[in-house]
Amino acid sequence: MSHLTKPIKFRVAKSLYQRCLSTAAPQVRIYEVGPRDGLQNEAKFVPTEVKIELINKIAAAGIKNIESASFVSPKWVKQMSDGVEVMKNLPRAPGVNYPVLIPNLKGYDTAKQCNIEEVAIFPAGSEGFSQKNLNCSVEEGLRRFKLVADQAIKDGLRVRGYVSCVVGCPYDGPIRPKGIAKITEQLLEMGCYEISLGDTIGVGTAGSVRRLMREVLTVAKPDQLALHFHDTYGQALSNLLAGLEFGIKTVDSSISGLGGCPYAHGASGNLATEDLVYFLYGLGANTDVDLVKLIEAGRYISNYLGKPTDSKVNRAIGDRFKTHNDIAKIASCDI
Repeated sequence: MSHLTKPIKFRVAKSLYQRCLSTAAPQVRIYEVGPRDGLQNEAKFVPTEVKIELINKIAAAGIKNIESASFVSPKWVKQMSDGVEVMKNLPRAPGVNYPVLIPNLKGYDTAKQCNIEEVAIFPAGSEGFSQKNLNCSVEEGLRRFKLVADQAIKDGLRVRGYVSCVVGCPYDGPIRPKGIAKITEQLLEMGCYEISLGDTIGVGTAGSVRRLMREVLTVAKPDQLALHFHDTYGQALSNLLAGLEFGIKTVDSSISGLGGCPYAHGASGNLATEDLVYFLYGLGANTDVDLVKLIEAGRYISNYLGKPTDSKVNRAIGDRFKTHNDIAKIASCDI
């Protein structure tokens, strides 16, 4: 038998499945990025009141972490030019975290006037993307973000770190996991409570994600990491499963699959939050999210933008179910 016809043996993620089948369902923390990362690349400007209503609908569905605004220069990202208005007029639901994206101390000084509790900083995992996105080297970007992190921590705020292009870069090609591990370690030393690893252009596969995780977990613990996958090549859920095998319990996603990046042409949207929740239902993971209400939120913003949802679950579910429990039964084949 040739090597091309030999059966391939796949390693079963036993620990993950065992946790999902246990009496105590595993908790998975969903970090919604749609109102910021999802809308930043839209050509049609979304008014402040629509953004606020979207955030409220996502919170009503049970999502407890909703990235709500960005304080980058409106010259470069016009969609996020109303960050102050969003945060000052946004009603805060009890128990919900509303983090914001901060590029530098100037942005931080503006943001801290808006009753914020958490900020996110976002160095790039590649030199090419850092130059395009931040107009500086990776090293210089980290120095800038350390100033933000130092001040935020001094002011009693939480700091989250993003690393973009952790698998591949539109300018530099494949990225070495060791470089991503080094940046992750530096962000942890700055005081970030969590680092989100972002496959910005969606080129990752389960294999490349496993290689990345093995390297990054030499400098970080699983509960210090989050996964952030774009679905450009349709690999987001399989990549997520590969990451969950390592004990990661926080996942970034975007309502209705919105997303993309102004500096990563060809990259499609993020993993859709509706698809993520359905996937987690099937694993038996406890999300405390009402998928019916989440689908309504996805349709709300898709209708405003005048385009179909990119969530396969949102399209498939239609109006057939009245409660999320009915959908959960379908997802787990408990019929």
